[in-house]
Amino acid sequence: MNSVNPSIFELSRKDRVGYSLPKSDVPERKLPESLLRQEAARLPEVSELQLMRHYTRLSHDNFGIENGFYPLGSCTMKYNPKINEVTARLDGFANIHPFQPLEHVQGALQLMYELQEDLKVITGMDAISLQPAAGAHGEWTGLMMVRAFHEKNGDTKRTKVFVPDSAHGTNPASAYIAGFDVVSIPTTDEGFVDVEDLRQKVGDDTAALMLTNPNTLGLFEKDIVEIAEIIHDAGGLLYYDGANLNAIMAKTSPGFMGFDIVHLNIHKTFSTPHGGGGPGAGPVGVKEHIQPYLPIPRVEKTDSGYTLNDHYPDSIGRVKGYYGNFGVLVRAYTYIRTMGPVGLRKVSESAVLHANYLAKRLSSAYVLPYDQICKHEFVLSGKIQKKQGVRTLDIAKRLLDYDFYAPTVYFPLIVEEAMMIEPTETESKETLDEFVTAMLKIAEEVVENPELVLEAPHQKSVRRLDEVKAARQIKVNYFQS
Repeated sequence: MNSVNPSIFELSRKDRVGYSLPKSDVPERKLPESLLRQEAARLPEVSELQLMRHYTRLSHDNFGIENGFYPLGSCTMKYNPKINEVTARLDGFANIHPFQPLEHVQGALQLMYELQEDLKVITGMDAISLQPAAGAHGEWTGLMMVRAFHEKNGDTKRTKVFVPDSAHGTNPASAYIAGFDVVSIPTTDEGFVDVEDLRQKVGDDTAALMLTNPNTLGLFEKDIVEIAEIIHDAGGLLYYDGANLNAIMAKTSPGFMGFDIVHLNIHKTFSTPHGGGGPGAGPVGVKEHIQPYLPIPRVEKTDSGYTLNDHYPDSIGRVKGYYGNFGVLVRAYTYIRTMGPVGLRKVSESAVLHANYLAKRLSSAYVLPYDQICKHEFVLSGKIQKKQGVRTLDIAKRLLDYDFYAPTVYFPLIVEEAMMIEPTETESKETLDEFVTAMLKIAEEVVENPELVLEAPHQKSVRRLDEVKAARQIKVNYFQS
C-alpha cells in the first residue's frame, strides 16, 4: 500500500458505507436473467469522507487551466469565467427538455437566435447553424454543404479539396470522410501558403480549399485576397477553419477575407470548457449562396416569437440530435455579451501581444523558424537541444516540474522538433515571465545537466508512460486481469 496516497481499493473495508439512499418510491421490476450480472461488481467499500478525499486528490493530480498556465498551441486554453457557469445553470436553461413545446422554451430559442446573429457579425457570414457538436463536426458539416452546393449545380466532377501541409489534422480527415480527394499545398519558406503551387493545381475538379487564417504557424496569410480569387475563379469554395479566430475578432472576419463557409470552435474562442472529451460546439456559418444547404431545423424569429424551421428542401439535413450542445451555447452567449465588441477586439489584441512577447524572449534560447510578427501563437523548434541529445518531448516533460503544462509538441509537422505556444489573452505578464524563466532554465539544464531533463518529470504522481502501449492497450480496471 502507498501510505501517502493509498488507492481507494486499498482503503476498502467490509461494511463501510459511503452513501445513503432514501427508500425507493418506484415499483420494482425484475430484469430479465440475461441482463443480470453473474457476480457482484468489485467496488470498494469506503466511507463518504474517504470517497470525497479520493476524488479531490485525483482532481489535484490533474492539470487544468485553473491551477496553471496551459500554453497549448492551436487549442486556445483560456480561462472560463464563472459567470458563464452561473448562466448555464439557470433553471430556464438547465432544466428544459428538447421535447417541450416551442412556446415553453422561447427563452432558449431567443438565446440561440441572438447568438446566431452575434456570430454572423463576428464572422462576416450571412447565416449560422449552431447544430454541430464540435470543431471537426463543424468541418464535416461545412464540407457536406460544399458537396451539396456542387451537386445542385450539376458539378459532380469537383472532387478535390486542397489542404495546406501545415493544417490541423482534422482538415484532411474531414474532407476524406465527406468523400473528397485531399490534395496537399506546400508552405513557403516564409510560412505561408504557396500561392503559385495552388494556382497550378486548381481546375474544374476543384471543390474547395480549407484554410486557417492565421495559419497554424501563427502567421496571417498576407495573400488571402489572391487565394480567394484563385479558388473562386476555378469555381471552388473557400472554407475557413475557425480554430484561430481568437487572433482576429473585431479586427477582420472570414467573410471580409472572401470565405464562403466557416466553422467556429466555440469551446476555444468563446471561453467555454475545452478538453476532457467535451462537450464542445462547432457552429457553421455560410454566405448567402450556401444558405439553402444549412442543417435543419433552423432557429428563426417570427412575428409571434421564435421557432424551429425544417422546411428547407436543399438542406443537408440534421447533423446532431436535438439542437447541439445547448449548455455550451449558453456559455458562449454569456461571454460574447459580457465582452461586447470592444472587449472582443481587446481579446485579440492582447492575445497577439502576449504571443509576440513570448516569441521575442524565447528566441534567444530556441530556434524561431519563422522570425516575424506573429498573431496569437508561434512555433519554436528544439533543433539546438536535439543536437545535444534532448528532444522536444523531454523539454515538455521537464516543464511539468515547473508547474506549467507543456505547449503542443511536434505540430505543425513541417517544423522539426516543434513547440507550438499560445498564451491567450487571459494570462498576466507575471505568468508569462515565469514561463519564460522556466523555458530558459530548461535550455540551460540541457547543456549543464541533460539527464535532469531526460528523466523528467521528477515531481508528479505519474512519470513517463509508454504512450503507444497506453493507447493500444488501454486499461481502465484497477484489478489485474
